[in-house]
Amino acid sequence: MKKKLWAGAVLFLLFDIVLFGILIYQRKIIINRPSREEYPIRGVDVSYYQGEIDWQVLSKEDIDFAFIKATEGSSHVDIKFEENWNQAGKTALKRGAYHFFSFESSGKAQAEHFISIVPKTDGDLAPVVDIEFYGDRFHNRPDVEETRRELQSLLDTLEAHYGTPPVIYATESSYSAYVRGAFDRYPLWIRNVYFSPNMGMPGKWTFWQYDSEAKLQGYSGEEEYIDLNVFYGSEKEWEKFLEEYTVS
Repeated sequence: MKKKLWAGAVLFLLFDIVLFGILIYQRKIIINRPSREEYPIRGVDVSYYQGEIDWQVLSKEDIDFAFIKATEGSSHVDIKFEENWNQAGKTALKRGAYHFFSFESSGKAQAEHFISIVPKTDGDLAPVVDIEFYGDRFHNRPDVEETRRELQSLLDTLEAHYGTPPVIYATESSYSAYVRGAFDRYPLWIRNVYFSPNMGMPGKWTFWQYDSEAKLQGYSGEEEYIDLNVFYGSEKEWEKFLEEYTVS
């Protein structure tokens, strides 16, 4: 009888654990809300998906910085970049531009494309290279060494032009596949919308994209949500970061 009771209790516990995991995955339960006391510096990242952005309104949504999509691969330009870049520059936000890395183009060509689009303006945040899997690359992953060579070429060219080491944005999977242990000198911007990246992830992160389904005031695009991010550190540490990782 006792064995049956124990077996029933274990099964019930396992059911609760699975259900809890499903609810987290479906974002019915949110457990990764970083405290404002621990992470006072907050920001957004945007692209054309957010449509028309009223930067005067958005900048007052208790945020300090904004990363704006500029380019992708060796030829694509975000159609809202120029407008977003110019309007964000009229606010008190620290702005930065990001590039979506393509596995199909050389790092040098991608860097030259980004440089041709994004102005070199003193004080802007360091450029960001977003490396993540897309399309069939989730299952047909590119060679590690070749990808790292092209990524390094891209980073080196951007650093030489903008005068600061770029930031690397990665998902947990792309970080593990290509970034971990090979690009530790660059600030890391990690995406994890389910858990804190502090939970078992090696290496220190600088930015954390913790929410991809936030709603703020100030935009009216086809995408109703906006990404939220935090900086790892205090206001004083943010000022120190800006001394080293801004365009010069």
